[in-house]
Amino acid sequence: MASGVEVRASPIHGAGVFATRSYGVGERVLPIDDSRVVTEDAPLDPTKGEYDHHEDYLGTHDVLMQEPERYINHCCEPNVYVKTFDGVRWVVAYREVEAGDEIAYDYCINSYGDEEWACECGHMRCRKVHNTDFFKLSEDKLVEYAPLLDDWFIEWQRDRVLELRERLAAGNFAKPS
Repeated sequence: MASGVEVRASPIHGAGVFATRSYGVGERVLPIDDSRVVTEDAPLDPTKGEYDHHEDYLGTHDVLMQEPERYINHCCEPNVYVKTFDGVRWVVAYREVEAGDEIAYDYCINSYGDEEWACECGHMRCRKVHNTDFFKLSEDKLVEYAPLLDDWFIEWQRDRVLELRERLAAGNFAKPS
């Protein structure tokens, strides 16, 4: 288990990851282990505890999330996000994280797809519906989250990200609230 975090029961959903110490904005909280690549030749194996709801799609391949990061829950107002540094994806503090806080990120950041499900993050600004497509977020969230996009996602969704950046540069968005 990474130092500075622990897995325990979560009020958001099942198990969650909680800080055992405080983190400042921009501080790296924990590295993500992307070593288990899921392929046709190496599919998920439920007999080994591998489940598809712990997969992360990285544009060109899937990886099986490992512990503790596999237990990071979604929140519509996250306190962390994921960013790659020197080839390693890290969970990074987006807001101040105090010891005892549940670490949660918005699953829509660096995400694309057409799946939806009811969100139960419990935050007072909960969107109520989680959509897996970053580009379907509200304008204020697109403005807020655009700087958080990871390089692999920017490359994978190049045309849509360029269009978004052009709109941002032209000021064709609502200001974040």
